[in-house]
Amino acid sequence: MSAKLDKLCQNLRDVLGQRIGSLGVDRGEVTLVVAAADYLEVATTLRDHPDLCFEQLMDLCGVDYGAYGEVAYSATNPAGTPRFAAVSHLLSLTHNWRLRLRVFAPDDGFPVVDSLVDVWNGVNWFEREAFDLYGIMFSGHPDLRRILTDYGFVGHPFRKDFPVFGHVEMRYDPAQQRVVYQPVTIEPREVTPRIVREDNYGKVDDRG
Repeated sequence: MSAKLDKLCQNLRDVLGQRIGSLGVDRGEVTLVVAAADYLEVATTLRDHPDLCFEQLMDLCGVDYGAYGEVAYSATNPAGTPRFAAVSHLLSLTHNWRLRLRVFAPDDGFPVVDSLVDVWNGVNWFEREAFDLYGIMFSGHPDLRRILTDYGFVGHPFRKDFPVFGHVEMRYDPAQQRVVYQPVTIEPREVTPRIVREDNYGKVDDRG
């Protein structure tokens, strides 16, 4: 571990103490996992404490660990591995270091974590995207609604159990001058890759 990463980890331990669920370094990147109950308070501390100074949130995404089985960094949920997480990538311009912040939603059936809009307001659309694609709710978000799928869309397409083939499709109807839904017109099929070989492939050469 580099001296900079070692200092960052030590600062995190000193400042956050028992609020750290787990702290790890892999491939030169630091990952901090916190419990959902501490998420908002920890995020505010990460931004405001002079030894950390993560002024900027670069990205937030949802994750569905449903198909992974045992999940790393599960110390925040000793009773079992939770399925859904929100993962933020933070940047400190003051100290020139980065941090991955992960929080697991305690309830797989209705995943909810606090919104970070009041900490980093640029997270607004990122949280809407995580809600749209994974169904993660962000408590306190000022305008939590779909951002990529249609308003009438059912389900969350990045979940691991989302069906590969749907039952309806959407098109614009010029007669009605609006978007309409109709049954899927394309039959599901197994796609087999086409293999192209030379004309004499596999033939035995009788010469010499």
